Amino acid sequence: MRIAITREVSPRIGDCELAHLARVPIDLDTARAQHRQYEECLAALGCRIHRLPAEPSLPDSVFVEDTAVVLDELAIIARPGAASRRGETGAPAEMLRAYRRLTYIEQPGTLDGGDVLRIGKRLLVGLSSRSNEAGVEQMRRLAGPFGYSVESVRVKGCLHLKSAVTQVAESTLLVNPKWVDTGAFEGMELVDVDPREPFGGNALLVGDTVVYPISYPATRRRLEERGIVVKAVDVAELGKAEGGVTCCSLIFSA
Repeated sequence: MRIAITREVSPRIGDCELAHLARVPIDLDTARAQHRQYEECLAALGCRIHRLPAEPSLPDSVFVEDTAVVLDELAIIARPGAASRRGETGAPAEMLRAYRRLTYIEQPGTLDGGDVLRIGKRLLVGLSSRSNEAGVEQMRRLAGPFGYSVESVRVKGCLHLKSAVTQVAESTLLVNPKWVDTGAFEGMELVDVDPREPFGGNALLVGDTVVYPISYPATRRRLEERGIVVKAVDVAELGKAEGGVTCCSLIFSA
């Protein structure tokens, strides 16, 4: 059984943290409607949705991916790089406790789940404005005993590693090569985003289907031309808060 932990959109999402986008108004009703449609898409792909309630004091809390990294053997509870987001981890951790042994990233480490790309037993961790070397080293210590390799990857020009690169098939990655050194992905087939769609590198692989924003049609065509099955969703309002399709869920096998 595949579980997807989600969290309802905070009424204060307009006060979200921003690093690379200018602040523009976010329509709360539209954001919530798009989030519900996103959840419906995950459910149609076989996920059982576990929804956490909205948290008015935590504007970014819909982006639940950043709170944890869920592996087969344990869950690593993150320590977000933005101090304002550190209160987000408690509720997801309590929900994860029913499924995994919990471990924690501790000071001085910082780690956002959006910086962790898992490819089998490889964990690629972005060194970004939100995740640091100490966080990477702690992750190596926690995951290494279970056979995972942990490699750091320098990120530039975007918020998280998974803003720049995500997995779209067993041996295929979607990547914006301007934001990450593609040398880190040796042995994988790479699909570049369309240059006109620099934010198009964030895709969510669920089983054999890629959940992907409708905002990037040229990049979507590149995926479909390679035989990748794509399910398009509208998350444009959440994108104003620097969110993507991976950000809004923690997906793992029960």
